[in-house]
Amino acid sequence: MNHPQPATAAAMPAMIDQHNRESGQTPRMQQHTLFDDMQALLTGTLLVSLGVAMLGKASLITGGTVGIAFLLHYFTGLSFGKLFFAINVPFYFLAVKKMGWKFTLKTFAAVALLSAFSEVLPLVFAMESLNPLYGATMGGLLCGVGLLVLFRHRASLGGINVLVLYLQERYGLRAGLVQLVLDASILMLSIPMISLTSVAISLLGAAMLNLTLAVNHKPGRYMAI
Repeated sequence: MNHPQPATAAAMPAMIDQHNRESGQTPRMQQHTLFDDMQALLTGTLLVSLGVAMLGKASLITGGTVGIAFLLHYFTGLSFGKLFFAINVPFYFLAVKKMGWKFTLKTFAAVALLSAFSEVLPLVFAMESLNPLYGATMGGLLCGVGLLVLFRHRASLGGINVLVLYLQERYGLRAGLVQLVLDASILMLSIPMISLTSVAISLLGAAMLNLTLAVNHKPGRYMAI
């Protein structure tokens, strides 16, 4: 008579998940550690800072509070990092009320890191020339991946990101699609500041950013919190 073979260690997680599904149980969500969150904040903001630098080098614009900071930078000549930090201050009240203190503190840290990295980056990294189409594509992708890292650790870059995440958690609206609509509105407001050609190319960057979020950041897809 054949005896059932013992399950290997590698097969155990799959067997447990199957048992949980059959019994109607949901797998226990894994908590992020403090180290997990710290490396995510550093990684995400570093990626976004590089994406922002590429967009700025190509004289492009983007959406959200980053786009607003860009507009003010082009208009006043003040540094992007300082403007970005200042613009986000009023949004922390919404973040505390709607998303809680933990989310707000992580977001404040992410905003401060991006502001600092944006100030330091020109001292350690320089681009002599950059094709606007490439700058829009890679800048948008880098910002999108950086935001994705932050979102999955319950952080954001403040401003419109706070509103977008709240709408997704409260009403199930897709974060990337909602932000695409808001970003397009900001891009239209930039027409007096930059050329129509630059606005059109900027739309490509915004599309790359928000497509990255729409495809990869869906409710229930990422189990760790």
